[in-house]
Amino acid sequence: MKPEYYALLTAMAWGIGGYFEKKGLHLGSLSPQMGITIRTAVALVILGIASYPQWKTLPQAGSKALLMMVIGGGVVAGALGMLCFYTALKGAPLSRVMPIAFTSPLFGALMGIMLGGEPLTWKTVAGMFLTVAGIVVLTV
Repeated sequence: MKPEYYALLTAMAWGIGGYFEKKGLHLGSLSPQMGITIRTAVALVILGIASYPQWKTLPQAGSKALLMMVIGGGVVAGALGMLCFYTALKGAPLSRVMPIAFTSPLFGALMGIMLGGEPLTWKTVAGMFLTVAGIVVLTV
C-alpha cells in the first residue's frame, strides 16, 4: 500500500480515536494524565506483540538512533505532546482542538526543511499556508 494511504489511515485513526478519548475523559471524569496512561498501556501491549519479530534489531540500531527515538517519540511526541493533547481534549470542543493539534504536519515539514535538508518548494510553502488558513477558518 502507498505511504499516502497509511497517512490517511493515520489521520482517520487519530481523528476517530480523539472522539472516543474525549468521550471517555468526560464520561469517566478522568484526568488527562489518566487518559494518556490508559492509552499508552493498551498501545504498549498491542505494539509489543506486533513488534515482537523485530525486537532482535534493537541492539543493531545503535545508541544515537535509540536516543533520537526516546527523545522524539517518548519524551516530546509521546509524553509532552499527548499530555497537552489530552488536556486540550478535556477543556475544549473537539472541533477546536483537532484542527489545531493536527498542525503537526506543518511543524514536521518545517523541521525537515530547517534541520533535515529537505527542499523548500513553492508547493511546500503553499501547503503550509493552506494548512494555517484552514485552521484559522475552523477555529475562529
